[in-house]
Amino acid sequence: MSLKALGAKVFARHIRKKINKWASDPIKTQEQVFRNLIKTAKNTAFGKDHNFEEIQTFSDFAARVPIRDYEALKPYVDRVVKGEKDILWPGKPLYFAKTSGTTSGSKYIPLTAASMPTHVRAARNAILCYIDETGKSDFVDGKMIFLQGSPELNEKNGVQLGRLSGIVAHYIPKYLQKNRLPSWETNCIEDWEEKVDAIVEETIHQNMTIISGIPPWVQMYFERLQQKTNKTIGELFKGFELFIYGGVNYEPYKRTFEKLIGRKVAGIELYPASEGFFAFQDRQNEKGMLLQLDSGMFYEFVKADTFFDENPKRITIGEVEIGVNYVMLVSTNAGLWAYNVGDTVQFTSTSPYRVVVSGRIKHFISAFGEHVIGKEVEQALKDAAEVTGAMINDFTVAPQVNPDHSELPYHEWFIEFQEVPEDVETLALEIDNSLRNQNTYYDDLIEGKILRTLKITAVPKDGFKNYMKSIGKLGGQNKLPRLSNDRNIADTLSVMIDK
Repeated sequence: MSLKALGAKVFARHIRKKINKWASDPIKTQEQVFRNLIKTAKNTAFGKDHNFEEIQTFSDFAARVPIRDYEALKPYVDRVVKGEKDILWPGKPLYFAKTSGTTSGSKYIPLTAASMPTHVRAARNAILCYIDETGKSDFVDGKMIFLQGSPELNEKNGVQLGRLSGIVAHYIPKYLQKNRLPSWETNCIEDWEEKVDAIVEETIHQNMTIISGIPPWVQMYFERLQQKTNKTIGELFKGFELFIYGGVNYEPYKRTFEKLIGRKVAGIELYPASEGFFAFQDRQNEKGMLLQLDSGMFYEFVKADTFFDENPKRITIGEVEIGVNYVMLVSTNAGLWAYNVGDTVQFTSTSPYRVVVSGRIKHFISAFGEHVIGKEVEQALKDAAEVTGAMINDFTVAPQVNPDHSELPYHEWFIEFQEVPEDVETLALEIDNSLRNQNTYYDDLIEGKILRTLKITAVPKDGFKNYMKSIGKLGGQNKLPRLSNDRNIADTLSVMIDK
C-alpha cells in the first residue's frame, strides 16, 4: 500500500468521525446554521428588507421571508450581477454559476467565499466515507476522470462566471492533480462530441480507477471506448473500482451500465446543484443520501401535494416523515433565502437524515389529475425491465390528451433502447401495472376508462442525443426531463422520429 493510500485511510477515519458528530445531533446542527445565516446577513439589503434584526425563531423567519424561486429572487440577483455589494450576502460573490433558466433565460446563481468550499468538501467526503466503510484505498493511486463542463471562465462586473462543474475544476486538490484526467486543454473543448472523442484518446491506455459524471454522458463515453476497443469497460480498465454519479436517477441506466462495464463496480450517488451540494451516499448498503446539515444550508420542507396552496405549511428537519414527497427549500451562505430549488425529495431515514430525489416539482404529469412523479415512472421502468430484460438508454414521458381515432387518452413513453424488445406491448403492460400499484390516482383513471394503458414510442439510436444537440444542451450538466405535463418535447421527438 502506498503512503498516499495509507494517508487516505487515516484521513477518511477522521472525516467520518466529524460527520458522525453533526449527523447524530441534527436539530442542534441546523439551529446553529440558521442562527449564523441570519446574523451574518442581517445588514444586507435582503436582510434589511425582511427585518432579519427581529428574527429569533424559524416561525419569525417563515412569517417574514416568503418562498421564492429564481424568478421571484431575480430582482435581488440582478443587483448582484450589476456589481452591487451586500445585497443577498455580505460583499460580492466569488463566482456566478450560470445555468439554463425558463422564463428568465440564463440564471446566475451566486457562489460565495463561504459557500464555495462546501461544494468541494462534500464530493471529497463522499469518497472518504467509501474508503472508511470498505477499507479500500488503493484506487487513489490510479487515474480519475470527472466528466464536466469547460473550466474556462468569463467575467461579469468583476465576478467570475461559468458552469458549476467548470468552476469546481479550479478547486481540485493539488494531491489529485497528477491523477486527474482529462487534460485542461481537453476539458476546455466546448463541443461535447468532440470533447468525448478527445477524452477517449487521453484515457484509453490509462489505469482509470474512478469515473464520475451524469449517467447519460458517461454512457456516451463508455460506448465510444467500447466501439474503439471491442472490450467492456471492466476489461479495458482493470483497476476501475468506483463510479460516482448524480444529476439523474441511475436506476434506469443500471442494466445498460452493467452490460457496458461487464462486472460489478461500486457506486456513489451525489446530489449536487448550483445552489448547494445537498447530499451524498455515505453508506454502500443504505438507501438514500446523507443530507448535508452542517454545510451552511438551512432546510425547509413543504409537502408536495400542498405546495401550490395559497399558504402551504413549511416545516424543518425535525418534523419530516419517511416516505412523504416534499418540496425542498434552502437558505444558504451564498445568499439564497427560502429558495425553491425545484426538486422533490423523500426521506429514507431520519437517523441519520437520508434522502432520495423523487423528481421536480414542475416535472410531473397531471393532465387528468393523476399527478405522476419522477420517482414513480423510474421505479415502474426498473420493475418492468427486471421482468422483461429490456435495457434502456434513456426515456421521457408526456400525456397524449387528444389521440387520433377516438381512442382514450394515454401517457406516451418515448424510450431509446439498447435493442428494441420483440414484445413492446408486454413491456408497456408491465410498466403500467407497476405505475398503477404505486399511484392510486393513475390506477383509478385506468380502471374508470378515463385513460388507456400507456403507449411506447421507440426512439432511434442517438435520438435523445440528437434532440439535446438540437436545443443546444448536449453534454455537461444538461439533463433530459423525465416528465412533461405538455407535449413540447414529445412533439419535437415525434417529428424527428418521422423524418
